[in-house]
Amino acid sequence: MSDALQKTITLLLLIALGLLLKSKFKNKDQTNGIKEIILSVALPSTIFISLMKIDIDSSMFIIPLVTLIFNFLMFFSAPLAFALFGIEKNSPTGRTLMMLIPSLAPGLSCFPFIAEFLGEKSLAIAALADVGNKFFVLISLYILAMNMFLKNSDDKETKMGGKLKSLFASMFQEPINLLIFIAIILLSLGINYNSLPPLVVDIFDKTSAMMTPLVLLFIGLAVQLKEGKKRIVASILFFRAGITMLISAGMIYVLNITDLNMVLLSIVIPLSAASFWPLAHISAFNLREDAKAMPKEKRTFDLELAVLLLAFSLPFSTILILAILSSGTFFAHTSTLITAGLVLICLGAVPNALSKVFVKMSKASS
Repeated sequence: MSDALQKTITLLLLIALGLLLKSKFKNKDQTNGIKEIILSVALPSTIFISLMKIDIDSSMFIIPLVTLIFNFLMFFSAPLAFALFGIEKNSPTGRTLMMLIPSLAPGLSCFPFIAEFLGEKSLAIAALADVGNKFFVLISLYILAMNMFLKNSDDKETKMGGKLKSLFASMFQEPINLLIFIAIILLSLGINYNSLPPLVVDIFDKTSAMMTPLVLLFIGLAVQLKEGKKRIVASILFFRAGITMLISAGMIYVLNITDLNMVLLSIVIPLSAASFWPLAHISAFNLREDAKAMPKEKRTFDLELAVLLLAFSLPFSTILILAILSSGTFFAHTSTLITAGLVLICLGAVPNALSKVFVKMSKASS
């Protein structure tokens, strides 16, 4: 058995263990507690170690900008899904998808597998890439949600300046972002991981070791199979993955990326699960509409759809990322990426096309 296959099976078995333990974690606060340990302790430690162990030069700071460009390319590509699936852009469903499709959450769905398959340097690059994504999901998507809400409700009371200040503050209070900032300062002063006191190194090493097992157990625990708008959610996730691969192929070609690890990073980071932050923005504006007892069909966003898409996005992205990283160099070719992207888009479009055919057939027979 090859190392890649053995590693993949081990990771999948840990996810399966999480699924088996679901009955022991009936309280949502318990699984949220595990997620908080991952995001506040294990993941920040791992990223801090990765950054402190590599030599970061000024050219690497273009990485967040490239990710931010990708976010906007995904944002402007989202309306293509509406044409495929018959969704009205200015409907609660359309506005919700405009928020979620371009967002990324690499922390839970991508970083552990990058660490396992591509190593610490690649993880450090991925952490820098997420800085651009964080700016997009925290700031750009909040402004977008605000604009959608104001257009839909004619609410003039919301003060954007105060909200943006709060978002910037929360961004720098997150342990991941704080440790990235500290690591960059230390590296600029010529201090690397080996220069740190042994006690500090030991703490970071031990907290970092928790990351992969906890993340995989959490994925197993968090998988939800709720009834509802499963067909549209599945279609959107296939479309999102497909258009992501096409954009990744284009960026790899335009930027002339040839290093295998960088090529794989360019593929798997954009395939990360949808971010929680758009849901947080959606929930905030949904609460304002609750206060007005606004009917569901007239609301700015579809909160139920957002929750369902997030629930399915994590396992869906995990499977794709694992498959790509464990396949070696198979996906490291633009032709393969373009083919895979088109296949995924077609898979997303098929259910909607079939339903239209069945509707026409039933009308014709009646």
